Amino acid sequence: MSGADRIRTPLRAIFVVGLLAGAAVLASCGSTAEAVIETVSPADAEAVLADNGDAVLLDIRTPEEYAEARISGSENIDFYDADFAAQLEQLDPDGTYVVYCRSDNRSGQAMETFRGLGFIEVYEIDGGIVNWYESGYPVES
Repeated sequence: MSGADRIRTPLRAIFVVGLLAGAAVLASCGSTAEAVIETVSPADAEAVLADNGDAVLLDIRTPEEYAEARISGSENIDFYDADFAAQLEQLDPDGTYVVYCRSDNRSGQAMETFRGLGFIEVYEIDGGIVNWYESGYPVES
């Protein structure tokens, strides 16, 4: 190997590593906006639902709790189901979701699941359906 070849080989390796690093930086710069996964007041949750007609309202209590009382228009996915995360995976992670349980214990835990599954916009109702009702918003049975 000539002296010139000895210099070119490490330079090629440095060049390739530089290209890969640059591509990684550009890919991260082109990513979508930061996820919004947060707890909001019943009033703010109601505003999200009113402002976004495509928002999905998820009640993550048991089917028995859901049958007793629920926020109108909500869909039920039981947090305690063994396949809870698998059920969430069937949803569009780019959609907007408002989530509640009874008092926000289960929904607080579920927020990490949403985050881990790559959901972009999820709002948890602070205090759950109890706070929703006590704040003067209707529930149905």
